[in-house]
Amino acid sequence: MRVKRSPCPISAEEALAFLSMESEEGAAELFLRASAAREAVFGNRVSACSVVNAKCGGCSEDCAFCAQSKSSSAEIANYPLLPKAKILAAAARAEKDGASRLGIVTSGRSVTPGKDFNVILEAVEELAEGFDIAPCASLGLMNETSLARLKDAGLKRYHHNLETAGSFFGEICGTRNYDDQVRTVESAKNVGLEVCCGGIFGLGESLEQRVELLESIRSLEPVSIPLNFLVPIPGTKLELAEHLTPFECLKIIAVSRLMAPNASIRICGGRELNLRDRQCDVFRAGADALMIGGYLVTAGNPVERDHEMIAAAGMVLTPSV
Repeated sequence: MRVKRSPCPISAEEALAFLSMESEEGAAELFLRASAAREAVFGNRVSACSVVNAKCGGCSEDCAFCAQSKSSSAEIANYPLLPKAKILAAAARAEKDGASRLGIVTSGRSVTPGKDFNVILEAVEELAEGFDIAPCASLGLMNETSLARLKDAGLKRYHHNLETAGSFFGEICGTRNYDDQVRTVESAKNVGLEVCCGGIFGLGESLEQRVELLESIRSLEPVSIPLNFLVPIPGTKLELAEHLTPFECLKIIAVSRLMAPNASIRICGGRELNLRDRQCDVFRAGADALMIGGYLVTAGNPVERDHEMIAAAGMVLTPSV
């Protein structure tokens, strides 16, 4: 149960001013406010989620950051949808690791009704009925009919990132329409699903575009905002991009908390590379949730190390609220 609602969210203008700060000394107030806002809603509780890469590679989309994209020459595994038993086995591992949610993630533009969709429906049903881990899914662009079927099967939350600001999206992806991204999130909400909607930072966007993305996200009122930081993967269009500094990441986390004070701010892909030895500071910057156990095509921290980090920060790993 959440303690109470936090103070009013900051404006886009305030967010840009915070992101523009050049020294950590000058940003001390930002981190104090973000930490207080996190504590007001979540106390010292941290929730964790995990993902299963249920279908990898062969994607028809051309996202510049993604190793699974058709524009990528990265050396990754390519395989069709995993059988239901392997998805359930991943759920059992995630539950043992302390995750309270499992996201079933597939490559490609969408999972349309058919054999693969039916396997996912069956997996969701068994997760909802036989596990103490909430089933979530990230299956690309979806319409209300398919999303309603997933909800009826027991899906709790649908994940779909906007990736970046609308004004920058064309530089990152040319095979999808930004409005379709937004429409998928809205459709999930329309059928009664919780939504998890975030993005990835360090793609070459401006500070203004970081705020623009966060404004778009908070307008959709997701219950969870996953923040990812680019890992430049050899073979992708962004393989030569410079990764963010820990200070840049922490400012993004803090501004996200203050713009959407009542949402879970979930730190996901790229934290190991970009935050380096300052991963523990994500809680001071306002985060209350992590993805653990690795990502889609990149490894994460050993789960034990994340547990140690949470405890060292004075936080307690608990089930999601």
